[in-house]
Amino acid sequence: MTEDWLPDFTRSSGPKYLAIADALDAAIERGELSSGDRVPPQRELAAHLGVDLTTVTKAYDAARRRGLIEARGRAGSFVRGAALIDAEDIARIDVGMNMPPELPGDLLGRAMRATMAALLADGSGLRLQYQPAGGGLADRAAGARLIARAGLAASDDQVVVTAGAQNALHAILSATLRPGDAVACGSFVYSGFKALATRLGLRLAPLPTVDGEGLAAACRTERIRALYLVPTNDNPTTTTLDTATRWSLADQARAHDLIVIEDDVYAALCAAPLPPIATFAPERTWYVASVAKTLSPALRVAYVQAPNIAGALRLAADVHETAIMAPPLNAALVRTWLSDGQYDRLVAAMRREVARRQAVAADILAGLPVETHAEGYHLWLSLPTGLDATELADAMRPSGLSVVPGDRFRVALGTDQAVRVSLGGLIDQNRMARALRLMRALVDTRQQRSLV
Repeated sequence: MTEDWLPDFTRSSGPKYLAIADALDAAIERGELSSGDRVPPQRELAAHLGVDLTTVTKAYDAARRRGLIEARGRAGSFVRGAALIDAEDIARIDVGMNMPPELPGDLLGRAMRATMAALLADGSGLRLQYQPAGGGLADRAAGARLIARAGLAASDDQVVVTAGAQNALHAILSATLRPGDAVACGSFVYSGFKALATRLGLRLAPLPTVDGEGLAAACRTERIRALYLVPTNDNPTTTTLDTATRWSLADQARAHDLIVIEDDVYAALCAAPLPPIATFAPERTWYVASVAKTLSPALRVAYVQAPNIAGALRLAADVHETAIMAPPLNAALVRTWLSDGQYDRLVAAMRREVARRQAVAADILAGLPVETHAEGYHLWLSLPTGLDATELADAMRPSGLSVVPGDRFRVALGTDQAVRVSLGGLIDQNRMARALRLMRALVDTRQQRSLV
């Protein structure tokens, strides 16, 4: 939808200008209007609705104050999206990270501001103090409810609140493994986990195939202590393991007495997530769910379901020693959203935004060897012979599009070239499309040269 959109305020009993602003707000939240869409010119809207121009002007002013739209001079008013970024902006953020996109109409920012204000207004001060190790009871219960949505029976006593998934992974590794232990994983692995393994002196053992047979083969040739997986929309390869594969991995993990670290931070974006590996081997699996990869990296809250209560206590102690606690206001905000339905509305809006971006990328990159997940916001692009992944990433940096060389994730030996492309972060849809067209041109040019 673009400027053809018309509000329906026939059921509103309040001022017409507020009804128009409310209708605009609802249309953005439902996905009828998205970032960059042009809303009807004020005079045209007034004529269509049979109201005076002043009413529409007041409505648009109210919408701008809410952060819904922005005026662009004679071009008109547009649904607000991510702010345009320049080289100075890029230098202030880590474009190597895989981040959710900004939601249209500043949906997330407005929700955060409103909820934070309400949390601080109660005057108790409890949320401004140190929290119990592992998180307060209410926050752990909220984490259990979130994990249960993935299909895993969760217990408050086994849930630990951490300061993001990276803090959770650090705590799990510190609590369960020792230097020299081998951790089975894919040929490419999340770079944050790879860095933790190096820091803690762990050895990564890439599987010949990420399934029960591959895990069994690896265990026959060396002593494996643990298995690490991102089972849904793997970072970076976008692979999602089917249910049979998850069961086979759990079966072999039990047979070889392995610890399973299930980093399932992208599953919440799936409308119909597959059962976690933890459902098949709960007694040995550390299950990680996060809000940062679902909504925003500003929300440093993750939840870990430990295999048992003793494991949760060990994990809580390690989290306390390294990060003390998750930011208490962040934890309270997420807990509130899970209770009042705001979390579901924001996740639904994120799915819609991701789908729009995936559609744009699919059109521009059609015919290239791209792997993706329909409800994810990154791509895995294999490059033609002669095109170096690092060179491509460097060439794309000024565009604001996150393009990361595959070697940053590589565990197994290999010379094949690939890049992870993130469709999220601060970049808006229009600038993302321009950047993808540039990347397509660079890839096509290299392919043409290789044919000469």
